[in-house]
Amino acid sequence: MIDIRNVADEFIQAQISCRNTPDRRADGRAERERMEIMAKESSTSGVQSVERSALLLNVLARTGGQASLVDIAAASELPMTTIHRLLRTLVEVGLVRQTPSRHYALGPTLIPLGELASQMLGVWAHPYLEQLVRDVGETANLAMFDRDGVVYLAQVPSPHAMRMFTEVGRHVDAHSAGVGKALLAQMDDAQVLAVARRVGLTRQTDRTIVTESDLLSAMEQIRAQGYAVDDGEQAIGVRCIAMAVPASSHRFAVSVSGPAARITAGREAEIVPALRRAADALTRELQSRES
Repeated sequence: MIDIRNVADEFIQAQISCRNTPDRRADGRAERERMEIMAKESSTSGVQSVERSALLLNVLARTGGQASLVDIAAASELPMTTIHRLLRTLVEVGLVRQTPSRHYALGPTLIPLGELASQMLGVWAHPYLEQLVRDVGETANLAMFDRDGVVYLAQVPSPHAMRMFTEVGRHVDAHSAGVGKALLAQMDDAQVLAVARRVGLTRQTDRTIVTESDLLSAMEQIRAQGYAVDDGEQAIGVRCIAMAVPASSHRFAVSVSGPAARITAGREAEIVPALRRAADALTRELQSRES
């Protein structure tokens, strides 16, 4: 005979057991959600570390390639513990090195990277720069707007014994260089002032523009005449005439530079048309590459 009470007890216990047994499907969903959250947090943290590492490298570049820990902290505005951690990793991979004076400097691993990047960006421009040198007999340069300044990408030297030389890869302030002013003039005044306020108007020579009003006046003149002149503003005794390369998704400028005794104001009528031909040729080359 079946004991009804035993059956009822077993049924109740089974119901209790079912309620207390974890829902494996629910647990699976919860675990997947937890893993997705962790993955997103890890991704965000990884991106932030890359951004901050790039910031530290840029800080070192802006300070001439070397800086103390205190200077890096002041310029980056990052917590000191974060700076220590990131610099330790950058030193380990060779992107940064520590000097005997306990300063941090750009590391040797950057050298081949920089050389390759410069070659890739500038090698296509060499035929046009060579033609510009043949036309005017002075050093021709190609530069690009980068990090609120300009970086030189390519150069073809003048045949003269006394000539202008700028190291490819060199980064300079935009307001004191012909190529930089030519590129700033492509922006509106608000953008020009924003750049100036971020990086400052550092004096390089007694002819460097150091006030916002003078900078805006220079921008007005450059826009009106279509080219920029650096008359000893970056280096004493050196004169440069520069022009932006139009109609490009990148911001390039081409220039002719040399001793002020040879690149006189009287030669602008000769040099500017040659610069315009070079800029137009570079534009066509860039458009063909970008299409």
